[in-house]
Amino acid sequence: MRLGGRRSGNEKNYRGRSGPGGPGLKLGIGGLVAVAAAWFFGVDPRLLLGLMEATQSSAPGIEQPQTSAPQDEIGDFVSVVLADTEDTWTQLLGAQGVQYTAPRLRLFTGSTQSGCGAAGAEVGPFYCPADQRVYLDVGFFQELESRFDAPGDFARAYVIAHEVGHHVQNLLGVASKVHEARRRASETEGNQLQVRMELQADCYAGIWAHHAQRSRQILEDGDLEEALGAAAAVGDDLIQKRTQGTVVPESFTHGTAAQRQQWFNQGFESGTLAACDTFAARRGP
Repeated sequence: MRLGGRRSGNEKNYRGRSGPGGPGLKLGIGGLVAVAAAWFFGVDPRLLLGLMEATQSSAPGIEQPQTSAPQDEIGDFVSVVLADTEDTWTQLLGAQGVQYTAPRLRLFTGSTQSGCGAAGAEVGPFYCPADQRVYLDVGFFQELESRFDAPGDFARAYVIAHEVGHHVQNLLGVASKVHEARRRASETEGNQLQVRMELQADCYAGIWAHHAQRSRQILEDGDLEEALGAAAAVGDDLIQKRTQGTVVPESFTHGTAAQRQQWFNQGFESGTLAACDTFAARRGP
């Protein structure tokens, strides 16, 4: 993967600083559910941690002082990828008359406090619409490679681009519409809506890759396969097989491995928002 150019400046390094409750945030009764879902991209911590009614901002005195931008290799990589997504989405949304406000990104270890509530590394990378921040424990990158056999720098870039895709959904009003629809839906229907939400974020990640390649030729041999491998590795069906030995489609919240690959590839091939309407599409493979 060829990356150059500017750094974002919208990322902050909180690694080594634990959020409220100290290292190893305890998840209580819902812990097993959270651990089973730990490796899903785009996990909403309010769903996993019982924080659906979390306040829209962190409690006073809990937020820790911001640090400087990360200076290590992985921090630099995250910053450059984030900047590339900013350039892409500023152009694409601007062409539709939508001003792109870039999300903030926080690197953390152990646990952190977000506008959606407290979260530990167990929930994986996530985007919080309440504070418009992406939260990332970079240890997830190591797990992606060692546990899920999805190595590569472009696999890591896909993780970031997926979370930024959730931010785009938030700016376009998709996130709020889905949230309201889920409040009125049954559990199974709500899960299906969440699946379509996640698949659209996969498609948006593909859109970023399409335009980054066309404008800046970032891809090298094998990069696309890395992203598709990462998408498949965190499909609901494979996760459930690995963690519980059986597959329960009604409980899916992110889509199957095949669906996640399909929608990332659709975004990559088309490069258009119109091609990513997962809510109008018929159910995938």
